[in-house]
Amino acid sequence: MRAAVYHNNKDIRIGEMPVPKIGPKEILVRVMASGVCGSDVMEWYRVRKAPRVLGHEIAGEITEVGAEVSRFRAGQRVFVSHHVPCNECRYCKAGYHTACATLHSTNFDPGGFAEYVRVPDINVRHGTFELPDDMTFEEGTFVEPLGCVIRGQRVADIGRGQTVLVLGSGISGLMHIQLARIKDVSRVIATDINEFRLEAALRFGADLAVNGKEKVADAVRNINEGRLADAVIVCTAALPAFDQAFEAIDCGGTLLFFAPAAPEVRVPLPLYDVYFKTAKIVFSYAAVNEDITEAIEMLGNKRFDGLGMITHSFKLDEIQTAFELVARADRSIKVIIKPQE
Repeated sequence: MRAAVYHNNKDIRIGEMPVPKIGPKEILVRVMASGVCGSDVMEWYRVRKAPRVLGHEIAGEITEVGAEVSRFRAGQRVFVSHHVPCNECRYCKAGYHTACATLHSTNFDPGGFAEYVRVPDINVRHGTFELPDDMTFEEGTFVEPLGCVIRGQRVADIGRGQTVLVLGSGISGLMHIQLARIKDVSRVIATDINEFRLEAALRFGADLAVNGKEKVADAVRNINEGRLADAVIVCTAALPAFDQAFEAIDCGGTLLFFAPAAPEVRVPLPLYDVYFKTAKIVFSYAAVNEDITEAIEMLGNKRFDGLGMITHSFKLDEIQTAFELVARADRSIKVIIKPQE
């Protein structure tokens, strides 16, 4: 089979490797569509693990099932989660599934930017979900990222009547905007420094799109009857956004840090302001069964528009172009790879 082996953002090599052999408790999935995640182009994170086949936002069709697999059959259309928790450790039992050591060690083989993946036993049991008949494979690539967004907004307790500020209008920011609208918040304000993405923020539900170089807190007050934001979601690792988040959060509000930063990054914390605002700071990473099930339902009943976010689709042989497009973060939103074309 063909697979794209990542060395760095400018060096992704298409090569041949054997179709993975499955065990009795495993399944083989033919990858029909695989999304390029923003984390895929974070070289500080990816290069240290290279060379490897990336791709974790997948949708495909089961082509082979192990002798001991009873829940699934060949021909089923599925989403497969690459990271799954054990559901048994102290973190899982406390609801912190994404802190589970098993979640951080599990994956499918070799990665979604390949024609086929082998799904290990634990991923079959805890991370494989049938897709509705009327859901396209392209929509299926949104299951994982939407699940992450759903989990984040649950952790931040975002809901009806709130004013929400989303800092950064890349794909994750735009998904947060759209989900916040589905949750019937009062207002959504979005920021970015890219005009294409500011326009997209308005298209997907923001009431106001502000250039990130402006005074964001003032813009929030102007549209929010003099008040700051009830919730601020940070969807960029750009350092000015952290200052803007602390400045724009209202008393009793919640700051959700959604985008990861490099290990060496340190952000000054205005303890005095945050203390007297009694603001909460929360973090969210990944998605598990509850989040994924909700994402599939939301995509399946068309409450969430995934297809409208796809700006580019590439064959596997064109993945180098796809990565460079995503890394530029210019005029793209969601970029999809189709390994079978």
